[in-house]
Amino acid sequence: MKIIILGAGQVGGTLAEHLASEANDITVVDTDGERLRDLGDRLDIRTIQGHGSFPTVLRQAGADDADMLVAVTNSDETNMVACQVAYTLFHTPTKIARVRETAYLSRAGLFDNEAIPVDVLISPEQVVTNYIKRLIEYPGALQVIDFAEGKAQLVGVRAYYGGPLVGQELRQLRAHMPTVDTRVAAIYRRNRPITPQGDTVIEADDEVFFIAAKAHIRAVMSEMRRLEDSYKRIVIAGGGNVGERLAEAIESRYQVKIIEKSAARCRHLSDSLDSTVVLQGSASDRDLLLEENIDATDIFLALTNDDEANIMSSLLAKRMGARKVMTLINNPAYVDLVQGGDIDIAISPQLATIGTLLTHVRRGDIVSVHSLRRGAAEAIEAIAHGDSRSSKVVGRRVGDIDMPPGTTIGAIIRDEEVLIAHGDTVIASGDHVILFLVDKKHIRDVERLFQAGLTFF
Repeated sequence: MKIIILGAGQVGGTLAEHLASEANDITVVDTDGERLRDLGDRLDIRTIQGHGSFPTVLRQAGADDADMLVAVTNSDETNMVACQVAYTLFHTPTKIARVRETAYLSRAGLFDNEAIPVDVLISPEQVVTNYIKRLIEYPGALQVIDFAEGKAQLVGVRAYYGGPLVGQELRQLRAHMPTVDTRVAAIYRRNRPITPQGDTVIEADDEVFFIAAKAHIRAVMSEMRRLEDSYKRIVIAGGGNVGERLAEAIESRYQVKIIEKSAARCRHLSDSLDSTVVLQGSASDRDLLLEENIDATDIFLALTNDDEANIMSSLLAKRMGARKVMTLINNPAYVDLVQGGDIDIAISPQLATIGTLLTHVRRGDIVSVHSLRRGAAEAIEAIAHGDSRSSKVVGRRVGDIDMPPGTTIGAIIRDEEVLIAHGDTVIASGDHVILFLVDKKHIRDVERLFQAGLTFF
C-alpha cells in the first residue's frame, strides 16, 4: 500500500515505524529536516521536506497514485486543507486527519465530501480520555480494550502473590469458575511472551492478558489478584483538553478535583464542569497536596503536556500516600523507564492513537486494531467472510486453522453472543474474531487469513 504521512512528530514517526516494517511504500512529509533525517536513517522510507498542504509538495510525495493520506501534523488546519487538496487534485481514495479542536469536531456535516473531505477523523484527546476511563472502571487493570462495541473486553493484569490462580496451571481456571468462560490470550514474564497452554503455570508478577464477556471481567481479574476496591476520590493534575474531557466523563460517578496552574483556564473549567472541584496551583506543590488530603486519594492522574512535570508530580503524590498514580507520557523512551515502579501505569497517547490509525491501514475486513505493551503486541478484531471454499477460516474449527506463530484466537462475537474460542469452536461467516499477536511481523499472514478468495465474489 502506498501511504503518505504528513507530520514526523511522535504519532507520525511511530506510525511510519509500524507500517515500514510491514512492506508498505511510505513517504513522510514534514517541515523539520532534522526529524526527517532521523526517521530516514532508521527506517526504509522516503522523506520530503515541505508544507504538507501544498499541492506541489503532495505531488512530489507521490499523491498522484497514493492509496492513503494520513495527516497528523500539529496543526488541525494544515491537516484539513491537505485532505481537501488530496481529494480535489489527486482523488486520493482514503484521507485520515488528526483534528484536536472540539470547535471543529462538534460541527455536524463539516467533514464530508461536500465540505471538508475527511474519511476518518482522529481525536487523540478523546482516544486517551476513553482509554483512561476504562482503566478507572477496572481498578488493578494495566490495559482494558473494548471489542464489538464493548460486548467483549481484553484486559491486562499483573498477577499478584495470593491470587487464587497464581502457582496453578491455566486449565484450573475453568474448575475455579465453572460458570465463567474466558481465555488467556498471552502471558508476559520478565518482558518475554509466553504462548499460554493448558499446563502453563501462572507466576507472581506475570503480565496476563485475558478476554471475556464484559460481565465476567471482574470475576476473572479476581483469580489473578486480590480485587481492589472501586475508586472514589480522584485528583487530576492538568486541566487541558484531556483533563477537562475526563473530568466531564467521570464527575457524575466519582469525587473529582482538578489542579490547574492557569487562572483563566481555571475559570473556564469552573464554568464548564458541574461537580468537579477546580484548584489553582501546581500539582508539585507539597503543601497544596497535603491540604487536599492526597493520602486519602484513590487515584492521582498527571495529564499535563509536560512529561517531566507529570513524572515528578506523580512520584510526589505516590510518596505522600496516593493509592495509585497514572501518568501521561509523550516520550516513548520514558514509558518503559517509569512504569511498574512508583508510577503504576504510564499512558502513551501515541500508542493509544496508533491503534485507531492502524485499523484503517490493515488489509482484509479489520474492525479495530489495538497496540499492546507499548507497541510490542497487537490485538485485532477481524470479520470472517465467505464460505469453506473461499475462506481459510470460515467453516473451520479453531484448532484446525494454520495460525501464524505467536497468534492466538481469543474470542468470537456472533450477533449478540460472545463465544470464547476453544479448539472445537467453528468460525462462521460474519463472525467478529478477536486475535492476539505477540509478534507483529506476522500481521500480513493474519490479514491474508481474513481475505476471502475470488470464489466468494
